[in-house]
Amino acid sequence: MAYTTINKSGDYFNTKLYTGNGSAGNGITGVGFQPDWTWIKNRDAAYWHQTFDAVRGASAGALYTNETSAEDYGGGNLLASFDSDGFTVNTNAGCNANGQNLVAWNWKANGTGSANTAGSINSTVSVNTTAGFSIVSYTGNATTGATIGHGLGVTPDLIIAKSRVASDNWGFFHSSFSSQQYMFLNTTAAVASASSVWNALPSSSVFTVGDNESVNDNGNMIAYCFAEKKGYSKFGSYTGNENVNGPFVYTGFKPAFVIIKKKDGVTDWLLHDNKRIGYNPNNYYFQANLSDSEGTATPRIDFLSNGFKIRTTSSAYNSGGGPYIYMAFGQSLVGSNNVPCTAR
Repeated sequence: MAYTTINKSGDYFNTKLYTGNGSAGNGITGVGFQPDWTWIKNRDAAYWHQTFDAVRGASAGALYTNETSAEDYGGGNLLASFDSDGFTVNTNAGCNANGQNLVAWNWKANGTGSANTAGSINSTVSVNTTAGFSIVSYTGNATTGATIGHGLGVTPDLIIAKSRVASDNWGFFHSSFSSQQYMFLNTTAAVASASSVWNALPSSSVFTVGDNESVNDNGNMIAYCFAEKKGYSKFGSYTGNENVNGPFVYTGFKPAFVIIKKKDGVTDWLLHDNKRIGYNPNNYYFQANLSDSEGTATPRIDFLSNGFKIRTTSSAYNSGGGPYIYMAFGQSLVGSNNVPCTAR
């Protein structure tokens, strides 16, 4: 597949650190664009991971990656708006606790979206084909074999789906999966297989679901779809060696955001970024499936100019022979920065 190289990743993804003030209407600027998907986590306390998107609308409320909960309006105290250079939060402590440190990961799609009729279920799609990202809203019908248009124009490498109306798992698809394999983002479970989740591999126009509520509840659904873009995103796998001199994983860019999960084991979803510590080892982490505050334990991962290197024997990152999947977004293409890479 031919790709357009993205040389300025910050146009499409950015991590923003900020301090809450506990007041309604706290405008957070410096993202660099108007985000369409924003994922917020309180760093200092055990509040849930909050996610918001422009297709559902800021006022629709949060979906929580560590919970099965339906969409939560939060009494209007969560996200207030998506803005030209960031977003505005209200009084909820999970996104604006007074005096506490917070982080927001932001992606750019294309606003509130437009109609897509490619699948057997019509969808509303906000798509950024340059960045390989689409937000897909659809009404599930609990029917196996239903198809939903994603708008990317290429086959997605990653799909995350969630019911807006019911307490269901987060359906997760990765390009390393074979047909009908799946994971759940909110659990520690290993990869499994069932025709009731992803009923078939996705195509360049649609993804196919079963009747499982995680991907095809009988009601409003949302999905986030990604296709690899050179210099910006990578959705791959690696094999652990159970050594502190762990595997080097080539991405082709210096990572800004990485999530890692052991494919065949019961482990957490480990999330790192390039802002919360800003130098190696990048060992500040969250578990996307847990509400825990930021973890700072022992060296775990280095961000290098063209990938990342594992620096721990923890089974969540690096058990011997274990397969791991990851999703990574970049801050710079190889050759466009001055940070040397020595994978040793």
